[in-house]
Amino acid sequence: MAKSSSKKSLVVVESPAKAKTINRYLGSGYEVKASMGHVRDLPSKGLNVDIENDFAPTYEITPGKRRTVTSLRAAAKKCDKLFLATDLDREGEAIAWHLAQILGVPEEQTYRVIFNAITHSAIKRAFGEPGRIDTDKVMAQQARRILDRIVGYQISPLLWKKVARGLSAGRVQSVAVKIVVEREREIRDFKADEYWLIPAVFTTDLQSDYRDEWLEFVRPKTEEEKPPTVAEQNKWLAEHNAFKAELAKVGAEKFESSNQKEAEKIFNALKGVEFKVADVQTKESVSQPSPPFITSTLQQAGASQLSFATKRTMRVAQQLYEGIDVGSMGFLGLITYMRTDSTHLSSEATGEARNYIGRHIGEDYLPEKARVYAAKKGAQQAHEAIRPTDVDLTPSDIKSFLNDEQFKLYDLIWRRFVACQMNPARWDVTNLEIVGETSVGACLYKASGRVLIFDGFSKIWATTSEGQQLPAIKAGQNVAAVDIKAEQHFTKPPARYSEASLVKALEKEGIGRPSTYASIISTIQDRGYVEQTQKRFFATDLGEVVTDKLNEYFPNIMDIAFTRYMEEQLDKIEEQHLDWLGVLREFYGPFKKSLDTATKKMKHAKAEVTPSEYMCPKCGKAMVYRFGKNGRFLSCSAYPKCKFGCPCDKEGKMVEEKVSEHKCPNCGSAMVNKSGRFGPFLGCSDYPNCKTTLKLDKQGNALPPAPPAEPTGVKCYKCKDGELVIRQSKRGPFLGCNKFPKCRTIISHKELNKLKKLQQAGQWPPETWEQADLILGRKREKAAKKG
Repeated sequence: MAKSSSKKSLVVVESPAKAKTINRYLGSGYEVKASMGHVRDLPSKGLNVDIENDFAPTYEITPGKRRTVTSLRAAAKKCDKLFLATDLDREGEAIAWHLAQILGVPEEQTYRVIFNAITHSAIKRAFGEPGRIDTDKVMAQQARRILDRIVGYQISPLLWKKVARGLSAGRVQSVAVKIVVEREREIRDFKADEYWLIPAVFTTDLQSDYRDEWLEFVRPKTEEEKPPTVAEQNKWLAEHNAFKAELAKVGAEKFESSNQKEAEKIFNALKGVEFKVADVQTKESVSQPSPPFITSTLQQAGASQLSFATKRTMRVAQQLYEGIDVGSMGFLGLITYMRTDSTHLSSEATGEARNYIGRHIGEDYLPEKARVYAAKKGAQQAHEAIRPTDVDLTPSDIKSFLNDEQFKLYDLIWRRFVACQMNPARWDVTNLEIVGETSVGACLYKASGRVLIFDGFSKIWATTSEGQQLPAIKAGQNVAAVDIKAEQHFTKPPARYSEASLVKALEKEGIGRPSTYASIISTIQDRGYVEQTQKRFFATDLGEVVTDKLNEYFPNIMDIAFTRYMEEQLDKIEEQHLDWLGVLREFYGPFKKSLDTATKKMKHAKAEVTPSEYMCPKCGKAMVYRFGKNGRFLSCSAYPKCKFGCPCDKEGKMVEEKVSEHKCPNCGSAMVNKSGRFGPFLGCSDYPNCKTTLKLDKQGNALPPAPPAEPTGVKCYKCKDGELVIRQSKRGPFLGCNKFPKCRTIISHKELNKLKKLQQAGQWPPETWEQADLILGRKREKAAKKG
């Protein structure tokens, strides 16, 4: 790709890794530089959207990017053409637009190149047919950014005032929290129903009695030992020509039992009965391969099969896309772009997959023609599914060049892609009906089993099958009962969301877009609205309180259908040239009314109480649930006359504080075990009269109390009223104001002698903070100019 012009063309991408890989395919006439992500955005402080002036945004250079922008501007001045090669989604288009605005290269010399894979052919094709920035896509991204800023920056301060400081709301994140909260409440309100089953194990070996052997096999030998797995049980059954069946009918009625008495009546009637095969039906079943990965399905598979968090899956996929050093082949982009909602595959890609299958797996596995997968409504067909850029680079071939997580994810993507172009797996499925005549009528049992007759795509993409293998059997044949039992069961509440199922729920409801799922799931955990335990999401007390507040005062924001509608409107800005300002105006009018109402009427969470079943152990009054900085707790309803309070667990049950063997170092009262936002600690039992606390180490041992702050006599330069004292931290002593937490001044302990001398000379404290920073060597004024 050589160029004749003496001037070089400037190519800008997001990351150094991407730049390094692309640089291999461009000639000496190109200079490739990285923007290191976004170079311009809304400032982090303040709304910075002029709502009265058509929602005009105010942009600034992203903090820490001035040096990068200076370097890019210098290169832009020397180039004859500017190629913006950022990612092909909305985010990438917005970055390209901001770069074009900042670098100031004439529009006729500025080009947009997009590619879904960083390979020689894809790069050559993209630079051979450069385009222009897609303003519709940019405006769609800008509208989304402004919407999110309005919601976040106008609701969040309200939550600070009415719930707790440091909280945030988001147009999409708050709805995601609501989904988890609603599931939490479904589980909490669930009432289990009792039901009974009467399963049986039959065998065609009429001369053998396997009952004792079977019962011994399934019974754990010790309390710690787990019973045999389904696969282990199926193996035992196959070796003994046996199989499991479920009671389906009693007489002409479907078998259903909700109590022990009903079940035992039928169970007793089944004792000693002869059973005969009434019907055998065998048919072929076909299992089709799944489509190639899109972003959401890759995240789900990463979570369920690799135990990767969505954020980790996307980080590793980004590495595989941008390029990996594969030895003598240099840096290669190993997969196509990983943010896509399209299952479309190019004819070139399916052709390569079919060639590989024919050469390495076998002609029997190759369909007559390439498989084509229909994309869901709204998917961008110009994009491709996530696939390997070169199917001949098998996971085993390049394993030595990948780290463990890169190999696992590449292997998953490679196998899914190859499998999606293979023939289906075929099974023989057999259904049996076994009948026994009893005193309560004919009892019909049903059993099914399947046998794999052609593995098809499952040779590459294994499918788990816990189906039993039935023995050779025919209608009219007698079978013997190995074991029949009546089993009590209870209906189960809906399962809590895992990362995989939460992504699936967000996608199903149209909440956010696949490219945002990882950040949504990360944010709602970082904010403390949900927490993950044993790979399942639990709503926290904080998450429930915030959800209730937002549900009450911002019903549109929290409505799943409305959130889906807004996502569709944003898509229409890009795809159907919908006016982005119209979308913002339509949203803001009702939102502003809700905001005004909430500002006037929303009560503080700490002022609201909920009745409980407990009575105060100190005064005998009813206990109520209150919300505090550490979540929900139980408090006496007579507060503030009675100040008794105690923690409660997630179900609202009272947690009694255990008295420790330690005595309070200040008043001599017993210390009790408590739990706060930083974990367990010891607190004085005479609280609130004595507020002494002791930290615990990782083993639960009490640590000695921190030494009292040591006065220095040096005045604080910030508040002027306080005095600097010597405090201790993990890193050693430091100087802090004795008015903490109202004044948070921190100064290095090394400056103490210098400050004492300056104070004696009347030069400390100075008049302004800037003068103090210069005296302390912080050079704040210079840093401010650079920023």
